[in-house]
Amino acid sequence: MPTARYWLGVGMVNGILYAVGGVNGGYLSTVEAYDPATNTWTPKASMPTPRGFLAVGVVRGILYAIGGSNSGGNLSTVEAYDPATDTWSTKASMPTPRSSLAVGVVNNVLYAVGGYTGGPINAVEAYDPSTNSWSTKASMPTMRDSLAVCGVKGILYAVGGDGVGQIELGTVEAYDPATDSWTTMASMPTARTGLAGDVVGGRLYAIGGYSSVPPHNVIGKVEAYDPATNAWSTKSPMPTRRGYLAVGVVNRTLYAVGGINHGGHIINTVEAFPR
Repeated sequence: MPTARYWLGVGMVNGILYAVGGVNGGYLSTVEAYDPATNTWTPKASMPTPRGFLAVGVVRGILYAIGGSNSGGNLSTVEAYDPATDTWSTKASMPTPRSSLAVGVVNNVLYAVGGYTGGPINAVEAYDPSTNSWSTKASMPTMRDSLAVCGVKGILYAVGGDGVGQIELGTVEAYDPATDSWTTMASMPTARTGLAGDVVGGRLYAIGGYSSVPPHNVIGKVEAYDPATNAWSTKSPMPTRRGYLAVGVVNRTLYAVGGINHGGHIINTVEAFPR
């Protein structure tokens, strides 16, 4: 990636990955697009609001950058990027300003889950792009920030993160939008925060992050969750151990982008994991 950064967001539209915002010596508005077919990056129109610690989701070919923080504090800002025109527009603000949140998509609705407002929270708010409106949903059972959230077959899964007292979590909780209710699922084998996640073939992949378990704080572990069996399995680790990265999927391949490595350096490394 041209710009080294961490706590960025990544979204996929029409086979292209878009890396949005992040932190490196300041809060970034940088947007860069990666085409796996040519293994090349291209600069795109900058996001109007510089920020890191944001979350990104994609609905119907539009990328939504949600929340995060910058020098002004925690944000409720929502901005939408249309790759077809390379332009941004401002949308209805999220009710709860927060950073270090995660976003998942189910049935073309974006769900903003957890985050940080001076401590971890369990707020869940849903954004419907068709009406440009937000609604409050059942709170997640576990307060946490720096988690991963993914939608699989109509269910949202919240994985890991930082709990109350900065305790790294392996907790997995599933949210059913149809009933507005949460269920506790099998815990992730490696408790961690600052991880990234995405879905391939109906399985959720938890990638990288931070773990206080020796010998390494920054990890390259990859663990896969199968909702059909409520079970986890261990996969090949990332070559570069890192946390506060972002992950996107194109053609059944996971792409790990940016983050902070084991030496504490902000990186622009991109690694692919075909599934």
